[in-house]
Amino acid sequence: MKRYRIGFMFTAFLILLLVSCTEKSKKEAQLIESISEVRKQYAPDKRTALFDVHVFTNTEKYILKGESNMPKAVEALETKLKEENYVTYVNEIELLPSKSLEGKTQAVINLSVANLRSAPKHSAELATQATLGTPVKVYKKEGDWYYIQTPDKYLSWVDAGGVVLMDDNQYQTWKSTQKLIYTQTAGYSYQDTDYGQRVSDLVAGDILKLIGETDEFFQVQYPDGRKAFVSKEEAESYEGWLEKLDPTQETLVSTSKTLMGVPYLWGGTSTKGMDCSGFTKTIFFLNGMVIPRDASQQVHTGKAIDSVKNFDKLQKGDLLFFGRKATDSTAEKVVHVGMWIGNNEFIHASEMVRISSMDKNADNYDEHNHNRYLRSKRILKENDDALISLVKNPVFKD
Repeated sequence: MKRYRIGFMFTAFLILLLVSCTEKSKKEAQLIESISEVRKQYAPDKRTALFDVHVFTNTEKYILKGESNMPKAVEALETKLKEENYVTYVNEIELLPSKSLEGKTQAVINLSVANLRSAPKHSAELATQATLGTPVKVYKKEGDWYYIQTPDKYLSWVDAGGVVLMDDNQYQTWKSTQKLIYTQTAGYSYQDTDYGQRVSDLVAGDILKLIGETDEFFQVQYPDGRKAFVSKEEAESYEGWLEKLDPTQETLVSTSKTLMGVPYLWGGTSTKGMDCSGFTKTIFFLNGMVIPRDASQQVHTGKAIDSVKNFDKLQKGDLLFFGRKATDSTAEKVVHVGMWIGNNEFIHASEMVRISSMDKNADNYDEHNHNRYLRSKRILKENDDALISLVKNPVFKD
C-alpha cells in the first residue's frame, strides 16, 4: 500500500513536471516567434539593419539578450509583448551605439580605400569597401575593429587604421569645411608641389578637406590631420563638382568606360578592384548618386523596364540583372548586374570590367548572361528612398 502511494505521487509529479515543461516550451516558442516577427518587419535585411536578439531562461523568468541599432524595433518588441501579456521577461538588449565609445559615434574613412570586413578580423570576407572621406556611423568596438554603417546603410567592420573617430561636434565641423573630390581613376597626393614624397594613393571619388591652393595644386588635409598637395588636373572642389552635376545616359556610359579593365574583386567598390554591383555603384556615385550596395538590393530600386529580353526597350544607363528565376519551390536569386550602354551591349565587372553583347552574332556575345537574364531597371532620375542624390542630400557637406 505504501509503495503504491509513493508510486502514485511520483507519477503525479512527473505529469505535473511534463505539463509545466510543455507550457514553458510553448511560451518560449511564442517569444521566439514574436522576436522573429519584429525582425522581419524592421530588419528584414541583416546587411543593413541589426536586430540580433535571443531568448535565455532561468528558473523564474525569460531574459532577452542581444543588440540592435534600431530603437524602434526594440520598442515594437516591448509593445508587442506587453499587449500579448503571455510571458514575464527581462529586457537586456543593448541599444547601439555602445556607451563604451564615449560619444565618438561618427567617423570618416581615412584611407584611399578602406576594406570593410564581415567580421572583426583581416581574414574575414571582404564585405564591401569605402573610399576616403566617406562618413560612417560607429556602433561598437571589438579589439582594434569598429562596427560601422556606410551611407548606403551597409553594416561591416573596419580596422582602427581605416577611420578617424569623431564626436558629433567634430563631425559637424568636418562636414562644414570645404572639400575636394578626386576625379581621376587613380593617382597620388604629395608632400610638396614638386611631386616628391607621396603621402598616399588616391582613387576616383576620394574626398578630402580643401585648405588652400596654388596655380597647379590643391592643398588638402586628411581626416587624421596629414596635409598634402593634389594636382588640379586630377581633382576639383566638391562644391564645384556638385554644381556641375547633371547625370545623363551619356555621362553614365562615359564614366563606365573609364573603368575598363579594372580587375574583379569580390567585395570591391573602388577602382582598385570591384565586383559587379560595386562597379554599378561606383558609376552612379561618380555621377552624384549613392545606390544600394548589392545586386540583390539594387534590383528593388527604380522603375521596371523589361523582363522578357525585349532589349529594344532599354536606354543607356539601365541596369540589367541576372541570376536564377523563381520556381514553385525556390525563390528568385539575383547574382549579377551590369549596365546597358546601347547597341545591344552592356558593361559589367566579370573577371574584369568589360563590355559584352546580347547579340548572338556579335564577337563579344555573352551566352551565359543572356541565358540567365532576369530583368532591367531604370534608376537614373527616379525617385526612390533607396537612391540618394548627393545634390539633394548632404552626405559629405552641410
